[in-house]
Amino acid sequence: MSMVRNRRTRHPRHGERGVTGEAAIDRARRANAAPVYLDYQATTPTDPRVVAAMLPYFTQIFGNPHSISHRFGREAAEAVEQARGEVAALIGGEPREIVFTSGATESNNAAIKGAVRFLRDERRSERDQIVTLATEHKCVLESCRQLEREGFSVAVLPVGSDGLLDLDVLAAAVGPRTALVSVMAVNNEIGVIQPLAAIGALCRARGVLLHTDAAQAVGKVPLDVETMQIDLLSVSGHKLYGPKGVGALYVRRRPRVRLKPLIDGGGQERGFRSGTLPTPLCVGLGRACAIAQADLATESATLSDLRWRFFAALRSRIPGTRLNGSVEHRVAGNLNVAFDGVGADALLEACPMVAASTGSACSSASIEPSYVLRALGLDEAAAQSSLRLSVGRFTTVAEIDFAVDALADAVARLRAAGEGVKMAASGAT
Repeated sequence: MSMVRNRRTRHPRHGERGVTGEAAIDRARRANAAPVYLDYQATTPTDPRVVAAMLPYFTQIFGNPHSISHRFGREAAEAVEQARGEVAALIGGEPREIVFTSGATESNNAAIKGAVRFLRDERRSERDQIVTLATEHKCVLESCRQLEREGFSVAVLPVGSDGLLDLDVLAAAVGPRTALVSVMAVNNEIGVIQPLAAIGALCRARGVLLHTDAAQAVGKVPLDVETMQIDLLSVSGHKLYGPKGVGALYVRRRPRVRLKPLIDGGGQERGFRSGTLPTPLCVGLGRACAIAQADLATESATLSDLRWRFFAALRSRIPGTRLNGSVEHRVAGNLNVAFDGVGADALLEACPMVAASTGSACSSASIEPSYVLRALGLDEAAAQSSLRLSVGRFTTVAEIDFAVDALADAVARLRAAGEGVKMAASGAT
């Protein structure tokens, strides 16, 4: 997507020239406008082109895609297969290697648990170790913990201060009992891109399966399951401008990967995942993948420019602004920044016109520092002062400028009051 096209998406609340700084903030608050959305890594709005593609399959082409004995079912089945091909094309796979799921969490569970349980239960393999990273998504880490309770061995590897995996550390951890390595393609907090091709080559050479949680990578960075030698890959619809509630799992056919299914039933999806497929959601995911494939290079360049404009403005306006994670190996659109002396939760509360997120996990009304940021070596105060700011397809330059003004104003007020320092030091909510 070109920069010109992106700029045409003007926002009515602050797209007018000459309205900046506190005046713009006050005007927006008086108008009770929605905040600027800068949380594209949490979820993306469904692209209007995706919505348009889905609509006929709710009321007009409503057949069960598994009821192919009549026209209604066949039309739905054809739409599902077209979507399957669109997902496969984006990652360099074959349509029959795509299994539709409810999202990346299910895909990750199905891949990790399914692969190692099959080796144990069906192949009687002695390979009983899973290797993963300390910065993986919770659903990957929790899947590994469940397998650990079942008797499998789990090795959780550290990352460097830039968030990247050291290949020598991986090589030392992968042994004759390793069944599967699971490494996230793009980290959901810090946006770091792992060297999947090198990881894939190492795993293939040692006869080990490679799974990647690519929810944050699909449609944003080039992926090719063949050249990267990936065996299992997880996709999430709502991370690439598709609908929520649908995802996919790539399962390699040659060399063949077998899974023990999580869900028992009618044996749909080649026996990997039983249940009636939601045709509209599958169509939406397919359309989102087709759009992403067509626009990947131009959109990535646009978002990268927008992201660095944002970061440069933040550093200029807010002293003590630091970037977390690798500068070079980072997905376009992601910023994870720490504002010295300011608690991120206090900052979001003081800046309601910016919709962003922290790396904190809320549990029982307590705020814990992000385990991802702690894995990079950040201390508690630095982790609690960090904010994830992610731009996307519909972000405008005007919105970025507005957000910089709003954040700079809020940081100045918090530092003047000393509230941010208390937040970072105590961890209080």
